[in-house]
This record gives sequence, structure tokens and C-alpha cells, in this order.
Amino acid sequence: MASPFAGLPGAVTDDLSGAPLHFGTFLREQRLLAEGRALVHLGDRVVVSVTGADRLTWLDSITSQSLARLEPGRATELLVLDPHGHVEHAASVLDDGVTGWLIVDATSADALVTWLKRMVFRAQVVVTLEADLTAIGFVGGGAAEAFAVPRAHAPAGASLVWADPWSHVAIGGHQYAAEPHPGGGWDWRVAIVTTDAAAELARAIADTDDVEAAGLISAEALRIAAWRPRRANEVDERTLPHELDWLRSAVHLDKGCYRGQETVAKVHNLGHPPRRLVFLHLDGSDALLPEPGALVSFDGHEVGRVTSSALHHELGPIALAVVKRTLPVDATLTIAAGDETVVAAQEVIVPPGAGAEASVPRLPRLSARARA
Repeated sequence: MASPFAGLPGAVTDDLSGAPLHFGTFLREQRLLAEGRALVHLGDRVVVSVTGADRLTWLDSITSQSLARLEPGRATELLVLDPHGHVEHAASVLDDGVTGWLIVDATSADALVTWLKRMVFRAQVVVTLEADLTAIGFVGGGAAEAFAVPRAHAPAGASLVWADPWSHVAIGGHQYAAEPHPGGGWDWRVAIVTTDAAAELARAIADTDDVEAAGLISAEALRIAAWRPRRANEVDERTLPHELDWLRSAVHLDKGCYRGQETVAKVHNLGHPPRRLVFLHLDGSDALLPEPGALVSFDGHEVGRVTSSALHHELGPIALAVVKRTLPVDATLTIAAGDETVVAAQEVIVPPGAGAEASVPRLPRLSARARA
């Protein structure tokens, strides 16, 4: 679907989603976005509705989040795990008292909708991929919010605006990263709008100096700087939520049984995740930015892969990478960037000792008691 923002001056669009990547001045756009003065058409996301009397208890029973008593208007997120605790899907969640709304990466949306429909059984639930709805991203507290919220979809009377829970540790969650956490200042919002409302926003942006359009590249740079994981980038077939510090906002450790819960509990209480997310400060002297999937090496050995990278308006070239748990935290890394290599310093997000949170008493061995 063509983005209504694609017709704005300078737009360079993403081949896959059609949404603008930037408008020719992405560092300026990024600053405006961070200041709450720009809107991003998140055309690489889609909206899924879940209706029916059982929607919340049903979602609660099959996902990582506690949703059975979710209040209307309270934003959260969920993960769908496989039986071994690996992340299969992720979704932003908002309920308006009548319908549950999921915002999902477009690349995995069809698979998620198919799986959800298979899991309905006798529940009073209907799952629908909403082709006429789209997502607009912005930072709260500024002119962009005042622009977007009145145009948000509001079928039950309240505007559908999701406030990212990454700004704090959610109830039932757990944070492995040390404080201060850059997510504490993360005030990201996503308005669900009709495609007509998105076109109206584009026209309004063209007619004002108060709010401008920013591209997907700007939104990604701010996300990376906040250490915020995303399904489309940080997840592969082996990902455990602990590795990305996703227990912080997407997993309720005290809720009832769901698929993958046993692994979540075992790793958190008794073990350690085999890999860990790190934030990388990249050497910017050669203006090289590694692509997602680029190999990360230490002392000549592969230790991980880049998952996301961007040029930040304040921090310079930055990236997220998933590396082996045993990698020394002070190791200087090299990253493949085409035929060149980039040197990177790591900042710990998930520490090597993450997990093993349970206080398990150490019992004396029988042989020791026998000698006494």
C-alpha cells in the first residue's frame, strides 16, 4: 500500500512497505521527532483487531502477558512463544473496552494472524487484519501529539493511542539492565488511524510549520538508543525474551500457564540466557554503518551478529547486537561492514549473569553429613 506521506517533498520510500525512509534530511528529522515535533508513518507495521467477549482472557491464556483484566486505554505488549520459550511473535496491545487492538510488524503479521485464528477453538473471539487502518508514530508531549491524537481512530469513543510501556518495568516484569536506563526517557506513542486520516495528516503537515514528517530511519535511531527490542530486527529462531531484556515490558512472571512459560521461569530463576543484547558505539571515522546480520567478532572469532544500526543525531553511529553470554564485557569488537571492518565498543544491556534470580538454598551433601 502506498504511504500517504510518500507524496510529501523529498520522500525516499522503503521498497517493502512503501513508507518514507527519510525526506532528505534524516538527522534534522530525527531531532524534530525526538522533540515531539514530527510524525512518522509506520507503514512497516499493521493493525490487527480482536473482538468478542472472550478476547482478553483468551489472549491471556496463549501469550506471555497478563491481559485478563486489562483496563481500557492501558497500553502493554505481548509475546507469543514456542513450546521451548523462543520468541515467535510480538505485538503492541491496547483495548478500548470493546475491541483489542494489536500493532504488529508487517513482515510477521500474516503468520501471527493465522496462528491466532487456529487457537480460537470455542472462544468467542474474531481476529481480523485491518487493511483500512495504519500506524503513526511520534514522541509524546509536543505539537505532534496534538496533531495526531484528535485524528486517531476512536470506534468506542476513546482515541486509540498506544503508549510504549518500555519507559518503565511493567507490573510482573523484571529488568536485567543496570540503571540508569535510556528507556526511562522513552515516551514513544503510536496512534492507530484510518488510511483517510493518515492522508489528512499528510495534507496538514504540508500546510503547517508546527509539525513535520520524519522517516522510518529516524524512528529506528531513537529506538536503538533506547535499547528497545523489536520483533522484526532482534528476533531469530533461537531468541529467548531474557536475551533482549524483554521481561522488562512483555512478560508477566507471575501469571498463569501459557506456552513457553516453563522455559521462561527456568532461565529466569535457575539458569542464564545463552546470548545477550548489547548496545554498540561504532567507530564513525570511515562513515561505515553495518547492516543487520553483520558478523560481530572478538579476537578473530565470531561472537554474534548486529540486529539494528543507525546514525543517531547525538550519539553518532550506533547499533544493537546479540552476542554470546560469555563475551567479556570490556571486549573491543570488530564488525563486518561490506569489505571493511568497523571497531565497536560495547555497552552492557543484559549482563552475563542475567538469570538465576531464585534464592535456592545450598544443602550439604549426604557424604559430608555422614563424616560429621
